[in-house]
Amino acid sequence: MSLRPFLLSTLLILAQMACQSPTSRPSKKSQRPNILFIMSDDHAVQAISAYQHPIGKLAPTPNIDRLAEEGTLFEQNYCANSLCGPSRANILTGKHSHINGLMKNDGTKFDGHQQTIPNLLQQQGYQTAVIGKWHLVSDPVGFDYYKILNDQGEYFNPDFITKDTIQQEKGYVTNLITRFTKEWLQKRDPQKPFFLMMHHKAPHRNWVPEPQYYKLFENTKFPVPDNFFDDYQGRKAAATQEMNIYRDAYEGHDLKMVTGVNSDSLLYDRWPQVFFGRMTPKERMEFLEAYRDRNNDYYTTARTEKEKAEWKLQRYLQDYLATVKSVDNSVGEIYDYLQEHDLLDNTIIVYTSDQGFFLGEHGWFDKRWMYEESFRMPLLIRDPFLDQPKAKVTKLTQNIDFAPTFLEMLDMEIPADMQGESFLPLMKGEEIPWRNALYYHFYEFPGFHSVRAHDGVKTDRYKLIDFYRDGNFELFDLQEDPSEMKNVYGASGYQEIQKQLHLQLDSLRKQYQVPPKYLK
Repeated sequence: MSLRPFLLSTLLILAQMACQSPTSRPSKKSQRPNILFIMSDDHAVQAISAYQHPIGKLAPTPNIDRLAEEGTLFEQNYCANSLCGPSRANILTGKHSHINGLMKNDGTKFDGHQQTIPNLLQQQGYQTAVIGKWHLVSDPVGFDYYKILNDQGEYFNPDFITKDTIQQEKGYVTNLITRFTKEWLQKRDPQKPFFLMMHHKAPHRNWVPEPQYYKLFENTKFPVPDNFFDDYQGRKAAATQEMNIYRDAYEGHDLKMVTGVNSDSLLYDRWPQVFFGRMTPKERMEFLEAYRDRNNDYYTTARTEKEKAEWKLQRYLQDYLATVKSVDNSVGEIYDYLQEHDLLDNTIIVYTSDQGFFLGEHGWFDKRWMYEESFRMPLLIRDPFLDQPKAKVTKLTQNIDFAPTFLEMLDMEIPADMQGESFLPLMKGEEIPWRNALYYHFYEFPGFHSVRAHDGVKTDRYKLIDFYRDGNFELFDLQEDPSEMKNVYGASGYQEIQKQLHLQLDSLRKQYQVPPKYLK
């Protein structure tokens, strides 16, 4: 018998194998992969225990951490515009705010008819759905199904909008979103792959916990940041903000404080219709009783002004982290559902937030700034199709990278006009050319919290911020000053790096086609 046909066929097989793309995805199931995209609102990296921050260690998030244990944790993931609506638009489009058209939370409607990840996936036969917080003013486009919160949504008994109705639902918002997500998974077409966005309201302001967690951290003392009493020396824009926990947080609405000992009346509540106004009388009384001892303690214990400020920080963190507890439970519940219904091995799970958040750093709550706590955002991805699932990505990634990454994960073409880049090769551990700097731009001034408009560039070590309307620059050496307390712009020894960063910022503005009118 001649070996020639056998050898020829063997060589042909080897040649075909050699021609296969090294980045092609392994297929563990015959169906196309699903993507479950879980996004919370204002969830700080500091409040996820997988990131090893002291706060996260005191308030662990085991279910979110499991995604890192079984997948990839991103160490340097950032947003492009640290504000709820604009960040969501960055994620949906893979483009910066000035390109996708949503730069501010000012009532501007997001144009969902433009190229977005749900539109692209829907065209490729994916079932698409979004459940929870939307916050883009316009109705969702590109989704076969949506059940979204009205505007910001409320923690108790919120209104949900579908294609046909607006209806109040009884219950706690995180649990409702989880329940509606499972209901959609149950009724979807099992013959089609899905792209499902589960968007939590929590831990957004005003941080109202689920009743079972009202007292969860009542006796926990969280660390006070070293710069909690920042005097903002050398940082003009920081000195004019209005987001200080002990000066600017609403004592009733935000901090749940009452008018006196055993009082059932809140101090200043700017939006009563979204807090007590959504609770039943029984729910209000349960809430007041749960907070009574701590509120009484505020009035019956003598404190200095510094001690009162620290008391308010503890109250803020107790509530914020208690809302995170319910979000973590939700992640665990959905994970278990996927596992029980044989979907886990064919579903990519993404956990992120729309931006970072201050947990007392610089004395602040909220976001908006290019400073690290606001700019940096969590990202954990469990991708069952990776050969080496557990890993860390330390390169600079950004939320405009999400859409192109999802497309590559699903073996789809990435449109040339997307400004982000797929970081799937980084998840695989491949050595590829990658960016060494990020561009950031915050537009909303005047606006809530009086944060000045600014843009800037960040590298691994340095950050240059241009408060362009004020002719004011800030430069930080993150290696020497990770808390961003010392503005070294114009300082001796930084002239050369300052010059390089200015050139890099100009280059990024050109690369991302930032119109000069948005720098005035």
